Amino acid sequence: MACQRPRDIPARADTLGETLYSLRLNGAVYANSELTAPWGIEMPPMGGMMMFHILTEGGCWLRFNNNENLYLQPGELALIPKGEGHCIAHQEDQPCVPFFDIPVTKLSERLEYMRYGGEGENGAGEETRLICGVLSFDHIAGQKLVSQLPQIIHIQCDQADRPHPLQSMIELMEQEAASMAPGGETVMAHLADIIVIHAIRYWIEHAPDKSRGWLCALKDPKLGKALAAIHAQPEAHWTVERLAEQAGMSRSGFSARFTEVIGTSVKHYLTDWRMNLARMKILQSPVTLTELAQDLGYQSEAAFSRAYKRVFGVPPLRQKHDAT
Repeated sequence: MACQRPRDIPARADTLGETLYSLRLNGAVYANSELTAPWGIEMPPMGGMMMFHILTEGGCWLRFNNNENLYLQPGELALIPKGEGHCIAHQEDQPCVPFFDIPVTKLSERLEYMRYGGEGENGAGEETRLICGVLSFDHIAGQKLVSQLPQIIHIQCDQADRPHPLQSMIELMEQEAASMAPGGETVMAHLADIIVIHAIRYWIEHAPDKSRGWLCALKDPKLGKALAAIHAQPEAHWTVERLAEQAGMSRSGFSARFTEVIGTSVKHYLTDWRMNLARMKILQSPVTLTELAQDLGYQSEAAFSRAYKRVFGVPPLRQKHDAT
């Protein structure tokens, strides 16, 4: 490792907030849907993506393969953090048609309009309006955070502690989708980012406290400081002793506590974090092995390549070739 000593890291009051900020969501597509009963849509699995549904009119059911179903009412949000496949329909037992088999009108590069349904034995029925979106996240912090989230986050209208800013953002999203004014796509993209962050934060604040896991470590006043140091300076010459100093703990106490809560050793976590950062850079932009090694604190390309292969099973040049 390069002998670059860590700089002093200022105390962070909100390590979890820093992680939420690092999500860096990218909107893949947004759909404004007008649906007439009977209707049912099967959403395919989308690994590495988040999906959300905001109901603006009518009502609908969300069905998952594990039989966990929920009903959405106007003004409510359903966030599917891990991109799990599901059905969304006007009735709980309604047959569903694959999403990509349903015609849509492409309004712009990332905005679609869908009008579907109304072809049942009893003719057209209740109208339902939905705003749906698919978002990607391109940072290792986002990947780790999403892995800790539940199958679905449901923000209901009748929740007394529903955050007022979240409610306001949902209402504004509804207005933008209805008006389709100039610049509406950009406004909706930024609103979607804010809504998703608020929904995740709401779940974190109300989830049962756990004694183990990455989120627990982020919220821990001592371990959180060490994680913040690693995340802020992945290239620094971190040792267990220096990270223990950041946490304000003894070396042995810190090492044992870190492994107990996160489930892996300090050294393994540091290497895994660096290699995932490297993989992200390889996939996102042209970069050389020399640059990667320097950016992540390795003295040589060979040392970096060995560490990368230990984590991913292939050398970085192979990963880079496969990504192009």
